[in-house]
Amino acid sequence: MNVTRAKEILQSPTIIPVTYQGKEIIIQNVDEDTKTARVYFKENREEERTVPISSLIEH
Repeated sequence: MNVTRAKEILQSPTIIPVTYQGKEIIIQNVDEDTKTARVYFKENREEERTVPISSLIEH
């Protein structure tokens, strides 16, 4: 995924399925400078991470 698409998904009024390492996630924030996203896992909302946007997959 690229930064532009990650921002579009973040701002979308509907939930767009995205995975990170095979697990469904929700994008919380996008950092254009570092090309990373702050995400949390749908199954465990307590688990948050900053991950490379390039490793996110839209389904």
